[in-house]
Amino acid sequence: MSQSTPTREVARRVFASEFNDAGYTFKESDDERAPVYLLVPTGESANRVFFVGTLTEKEDVGEDSEYWRGRIVDPTGTFFVYAGQYQPEAASKLRDLDPPAYVAVVGKPRTYETDDGTVRVSVRPESITTVDAAVRDRWVAETAQRTVERVAAFDDDGNEYARMAREEYDLDPQTYKTAALSALEDLDETDELGDDADAGTPDPTGL
Repeated sequence: MSQSTPTREVARRVFASEFNDAGYTFKESDDERAPVYLLVPTGESANRVFFVGTLTEKEDVGEDSEYWRGRIVDPTGTFFVYAGQYQPEAASKLRDLDPPAYVAVVGKPRTYETDDGTVRVSVRPESITTVDAAVRDRWVAETAQRTVERVAAFDDDGNEYARMAREEYDLDPQTYKTAALSALEDLDETDELGDDADAGTPDPTGL
């Protein structure tokens, strides 16, 4: 059986509030090397995520070797990223960064179960890039748009991942639309940048 080179999965834009409510993971084939997807409550599969926020805290929580935990805040909540010896570039970036700092992160969702059975979600970063407020604002605007689009398509019968989300989560997708619109309103109130301030800003996902 010939092995084809796996294609790089699209990095999904998702706000922290929705990401942290996710907890169900699945594969789309029985191959042990098949990618693992996190099911996002608005009906999307995410093998990789892309988010931008403010690094507010970092801490080396490793015992035998460096293992950095970063706390990154967007307008809706908090992402936690963990990087160690297997993510040397991201770990080095966390070591060198001084909070607070705007960062763009591309990484893999990871779930783990606590002693009381609660499923927590974090990100294993592939890359952490220092960015400016314009890139953060652009991410918020685009992520809000994607979130609203997912909610609008949530009740479509042909939407396989929305059907899965309805089965796996007892969550109202409208709450994420509300959070997205609120994030947009906050941008409008605090944005003092010119209309072309974010022209030509880099997109770490390559999309």
